[in-house]
Amino acid sequence: METFLFIVNLIGTVAFAAAGAMTGLQKNMDIFGVCVLGLTTAVGGGIVRDLILGITPPNAFQDPFAAMVAIFVSAVFFLRRFRHFIMQRPALYERMMLWLDSIGLGAFTVIGIQIAYETLEAPTLFLLVFVGVVTGAGGGLIRDVMAGNTPYIFVKHIYACASLAGALVCAGLWEIAGSAAAMVEGLVTVVLLRWPAWSSGPWRERWPPCSAAVRLWSPSASSPPTSAGTCRRHTNDMEKPLFRRRREGGFFAAR
Repeated sequence: METFLFIVNLIGTVAFAAAGAMTGLQKNMDIFGVCVLGLTTAVGGGIVRDLILGITPPNAFQDPFAAMVAIFVSAVFFLRRFRHFIMQRPALYERMMLWLDSIGLGAFTVIGIQIAYETLEAPTLFLLVFVGVVTGAGGGLIRDVMAGNTPYIFVKHIYACASLAGALVCAGLWEIAGSAAAMVEGLVTVVLLRWPAWSSGPWRERWPPCSAAVRLWSPSASSPPTSAGTCRRHTNDMEKPLFRRRREGGFFAAR
């Protein structure tokens, strides 16, 4: 069980540290600012959780391993080639931010619940869920405030609601399925609930879905539809000679 908890905590730390570092890169911060944002994102929620549970000093100060990992990951992201590779590709940046935030959110949500069970004898469901959401979303909230952004938790996709649902699943299954299974289910719930945000991200604009205008276009129309929702692949096909010959020869009429 200790190995499992270590792996989950490490996954969350690396993911949130990378997300915080990328936010710093977007704001053109120097290496100190990037590392501070990465560190804050990785351990900020845990510090708030420990203060709520009465753990003083917080675990992040008693065991600096997580902080060292966060600083190391942030410094790696600041490397010149790595930094330029990400920042010159906005779609890749958005995709990585979403996935890193989703994984970190799920991992830290269930870790928060595990710490609450470990610290208190009979925690209430409200306390478990509250501590889980604070652990998962607290670091990102502090990161966004420090970076001068509107926090993700208020405006970006399904964020706090995903953490809330994952915390409810984890807390509800804790006594039934066991701690390890409950934590896995809670983490997976968070990531799956964040999936609609991934499928509708800006990187999908390269291949937008086909619109009804393309599917319903008839040979009698003077030109192919040009609405904003037109599928680029079909629009390009309209310009191909073979496609035009089929159109003129009654290809669409036969259908």
